[in-house]
Parts: sequence; structure tokens; C-alpha cells
Amino acid sequence: MPLERTEEIRGAASAREPSRPWWARLHGLGPVVGLALLCLAGAALNADFATVDNALNVLTRTAFIGIIAVGMCFVIIGGGIDLSVGSMAALIAGGVIMLMNALGESGLAPAAVVVLGAGSAVLLGALFGLAHGLLITRGRIEPFIVTLGTLGIFRAYLTYLSNGGAITLDNALADAYAPVYYGALLGVPIPVWVFLLVALLGALLLNRTAFGRYVQAIGSNEQVARYAAVDVDRIKLQSYVLLGACVGIATLLYVPRLGSASPTTGLLWELEAIAAVIVGGTALKGGAGSITGTVVGAVLLSVISNILNLTSIISVYLNAAVQGFVIIGVAFTQRRR
Repeated sequence: MPLERTEEIRGAASAREPSRPWWARLHGLGPVVGLALLCLAGAALNADFATVDNALNVLTRTAFIGIIAVGMCFVIIGGGIDLSVGSMAALIAGGVIMLMNALGESGLAPAAVVVLGAGSAVLLGALFGLAHGLLITRGRIEPFIVTLGTLGIFRAYLTYLSNGGAITLDNALADAYAPVYYGALLGVPIPVWVFLLVALLGALLLNRTAFGRYVQAIGSNEQVARYAAVDVDRIKLQSYVLLGACVGIATLLYVPRLGSASPTTGLLWELEAIAAVIVGGTALKGGAGSITGTVVGAVLLSVISNILNLTSIISVYLNAAVQGFVIIGVAFTQRRR
């Protein structure tokens, strides 16, 4: 069929499509509206909520999950999932602390040890992501099964390395590493700046590159993407490597907060990261999503936890339950739509 005729048919079909109602057009703003309403409710319930210090505290705590959620967004849009990010972060934290302690004992300058430790965190995360990608693309194993298995493997190895306790960073190195978490630039904590940078780069990668378009195409219809000469296995592999690198970045920011890694480090981070992506509007079945929505979703979940902590409406021990209900509710809404 000639190209001109094809365009005429598409134009005629578009003209026959009924106009979408205003509420459907505003659907994409749902997470933003929800966040705004939550902020108003938090300010009404507790005066301490609407303070600059509290806002920066919320954003700093959001940074870790938000950075992971940016990588998770690519994986979910591509039709995959990763249940192991919390355990991966725990093992990366333990491995990085052990490496830094060993380098510090060798007489290397603390600043150089911190730089090498930060680089090793990102590299280790990327390698774990590469392992996931290879098992999924070459081994032809479902992402759910692969990452469910590594969830237990990563945390078990950290427990083994720590003998069931904690791996602690040397005091001198902890002092040199502390500014990575506790430092600020223009009054804004360093983790928040890193989160914003990762989110910006993620948005550019998703919306302005061939890689981002291929990820969305694979999530929409993998078979059609293959027919369109998209290297599906390579794109999936790169998506998991990207997620692993994001986990490494989040971990290198988190380590100086406590200066240690234990079997409980990163517990339920996978739930929070997936929840942030889904609440931000990314389709569970893949094919559609945005980094902006993911960022809003991550902040929204942190605001919920912050409000619960400040107001004691329900026990803080039920925070994970609230996130679980949010995931189910959003998934149900997507299914109905």
C-alpha cells in the first residue's frame, strides 16, 4: 500500500476516534495530585510536616529508593521485574565495607579508599545486574524466578560474611565517607542532588534515545519488536545492568549513614522500589511508564511514611502493609482501565 494512502487511512481513523473526556486526559496527573493532597493533609495533621528541615529529610530518605526505582522503571517497562534489589544492596554494602577496610589497612589515603569503594559499589551492582540479564536472556529463565532465587542468595552470603552480625566500617574511613551522606550543596543534601541527577539522566535515556524506545517496544509486544529487528536480548541485558548500577549508586550513598551492613540492610527495598514505579503510573505489564511519575511515586510513598511517623495514625510497623495495599490498589485500577 502506498505511503500516502496509509497516512490517509490513519488520519481518517484518528478523525473518527471520540474525544477523550477531561478526566481521562488528567489521568497522568494522578500521582502529582495525590502527592499534593497528601502534603496538605500532612500539614493539617502536624505543623512540623510543613518545614524545610522535614522536607529535606523526606527527600534524603527518598533518594535511596528513588535511585533504585529509576532503574526498576526501565526493567518493568521492558516487561521484567527484579525482586532482589534489597538483598543486592545489602551484599554490595557488605562487600564495599570489607574492601574499604582492607584498603585502609594497606595504608591507602582515606579519600582514595572512599573513591575506590564508591566505584566498586557501582561496578558490583552492574555485575549482579549482568548476571541477572544473562540468566534471563541466555538461560531463558523467567525474571521472577531468577530474582527470587538471587534474593535469597545475596542475603545469605551477606549473613555468612558477617557471621550473622554486622560488618562495620573503620572509624577513620567512616569520618572520611560521612560527607557523602551528611554533606550538603547549596543547603540541599548530597543524596538528593544525586537522586535528581540520576532521575534526569534516566528521563533523557528513556525519552530521547533509541534504547528507551526499544525498552518500551519490547514491553508493549516483544514478538513485534523482534520482527522489527530489535535486539531484544541485548536491550533486556542492558536494562538489568542499568538497574544493578542504580542499586550500586544507592548503596554507596547509604553506607555512610550507618557505617555498617547487616542481614537487615535493604530489607523490603524491592517492595518500595516496585511500589514507587507502579504508583508513578508505569504499567505492570510493561510498555508504558515515565521517570517523572516514578520520582513522584517514590516521594509520595516517603510522604506517607513521614505522615505516619509524625501523626501516629497507625503503627509505624504497618508502613510496609500500607505500601502493599497501595501496590494492590494501583494494580487493580490498571487492570480495570
